[in-house]
Amino acid sequence: MIAENLKYVNERIQKACLKAGRDEKEVTLIAVSKTKPVPDLMEAYQEGCREFGENKVQELVDKYEVMPKDIHWHMIGHLQTNKVKYIIDKVTMIHSVDSIKLAREISKEAQKKQVTVSILIEVNVAGEESKFGVSMEEAEPLIRKIALLDGIKICGLMTIAPYVEDEEKNRQYFADLKQLSVDIATKNIDNVNMNVLSMGMTGDYAVAIEEGATYVRVGTGIFGERHYAV
Repeated sequence: MIAENLKYVNERIQKACLKAGRDEKEVTLIAVSKTKPVPDLMEAYQEGCREFGENKVQELVDKYEVMPKDIHWHMIGHLQTNKVKYIIDKVTMIHSVDSIKLAREISKEAQKKQVTVSILIEVNVAGEESKFGVSMEEAEPLIRKIALLDGIKICGLMTIAPYVEDEEKNRQYFADLKQLSVDIATKNIDNVNMNVLSMGMTGDYAVAIEEGATYVRVGTGIFGERHYAV
């Protein structure tokens, strides 16, 4: 099923790019593999997946140890400061930075390991109380503070849109994040790039692509429903 699901997801990505007049090379699919066993990930890997997203540090570390080394790992879940040290030299990108406290910890650990870590600022565009992320208004001031830290490269923005049955309902949130990234890019802040927009999940990635997503994070659409009790 995973191979078929990937084929379907990639076809939808192509169609969304075509509709938006974008080059499909601009959009990277992250296979969100949280709670899924290594054999499932290996099946996706054999189908060409090299970008995997995890929500929990321990799970990312465990899979990192046993999976092929040409995989790019993305930390997409909420990251606690005391867990930063475990993934600092293992991840390609941290998508979920939403405080100066977390950024300082990333900077500290990055310098210890002599690496530069690519990060995204998580923005809670919809203002949902159950979600992490800074407000639209808080994003630029936070970015200006983080940009001064060593060992960090700000590459763009991330959002988790509300869960909806009709993906059109999230279009405005994606458009708003895109506009915010454009506004911040025009400020030419040192050490800040706005090339990456991580938005869109299984239920709404096509609309996210039409609105400018460069990373889409698809889990259920590739691996099937999650069983959290596992």
